[in-house]
Amino acid sequence: MLSPEATATVRATLPVIGAAIDDIAARFYDTMFADNPELLRNLFNRGNQANGEQRAALAGSIAAYASSLVNGAGVPHAMLARIANKHASLGVTSDQYTVVQRYLFGAIAHVLGDAATPDVVRAWDEVYWLMAGTLIAMEAVMYSESEQGWLPATVVDRRQEAPDTVSFTLRPPSPGAFRPGQYISVAVPLADGARQIRQYSLSSAPGRDHWRITVKRVSGGGPDGEVSSMLHASVRPGDVLSVSAPFGDLVLPPGDGPLLLASAGIGVTPILSMLGHLAATGSTRRVVVVHADRAPAHHAHREELHDLVAALPGATLHRWYEDTDGCSCACAEPALGERVEAAVPAAGGSTGRASAQVVPVRVGRADLSEIELPEGLTACLCGPVPFMREARAQLIARGVPASDIHYEVFGPDLWLGRD
Repeated sequence: MLSPEATATVRATLPVIGAAIDDIAARFYDTMFADNPELLRNLFNRGNQANGEQRAALAGSIAAYASSLVNGAGVPHAMLARIANKHASLGVTSDQYTVVQRYLFGAIAHVLGDAATPDVVRAWDEVYWLMAGTLIAMEAVMYSESEQGWLPATVVDRRQEAPDTVSFTLRPPSPGAFRPGQYISVAVPLADGARQIRQYSLSSAPGRDHWRITVKRVSGGGPDGEVSSMLHASVRPGDVLSVSAPFGDLVLPPGDGPLLLASAGIGVTPILSMLGHLAATGSTRRVVVVHADRAPAHHAHREELHDLVAALPGATLHRWYEDTDGCSCACAEPALGERVEAAVPAAGGSTGRASAQVVPVRVGRADLSEIELPEGLTACLCGPVPFMREARAQLIARGVPASDIHYEVFGPDLWLGRD
């Protein structure tokens, strides 16, 4: 923990650092990339740098960590777990923390000027190395428990799941076990010689001889969409992608307690993996599934989600679409409270039948205040940050403890300090 001297200094200077943290983050990245351009080309996400999201995430993580230390909230383990998993999926090494420290504190001295006294620098250096040391230790454990390095994964199938979404079935050399909800990194060489890395959730259940990722094309023509656009345009069965081992801390909660699995848009992908595992293992857990999307036609894996829920006797499916005009699928849904059946592959490969409740689709934004929720549930959220913020607020208003609400963010975590 922080020394008493550092605690006092950090508490006193936290408002000053907090007010300047965005400028510090900008200066840090600008100087580091100027001296080490290969980091931007081959490790950091150029899209997140261009739109400022990575800088905001760095600023938020430092401020949230320091605030937790000096305000007696303890170490923010959930935040650190998300960062460590992301770092491990990128192959971040312990020596790179020294590089970051050098440029970060150069930025602090530049932005704060005379206010960056030796005492202030020492105190914040203590904060940095406490955070870095914890992350290094967490990442070392992850590396020891997983296959290290980049793995060649052959594309064995490609399917159009929605107008802007494609799934790729991959066969890595040895598809090791993963926890439902985890993701892999995909490293893609681009036309300008850069190698850019993106994370994609495994959208199939574990225990198979393949992995599946589902990629939504990011439009706009900027660097934030350069990898998804290349995958959509160029990758076909027979191609080989360079991928990491699975990582990620938003995983299916263990046990037999009730669950809320809520997603929006492409955030459905880790939820599919969780539901697939529950169905394959014959789970009877009470599961409330919520999904929100633009329209049924844009809902990737729409039929698969329906069938997986239908395979779980204790499951209920709620869907909201912003627009259902011209779509006949909404008219064909079962009446409220009607049970539906679906064939489901049970553990061992046999096929059985199960039933679940599928509620007719609603038009508009998802509203968790409208639906019946079991007591003592654990919630997993995945989707755009505004969707998760609203869902989390509604759950807390209904008495769900914040510690029982978990989430996954695609891209930099812009929701730091809210656990």
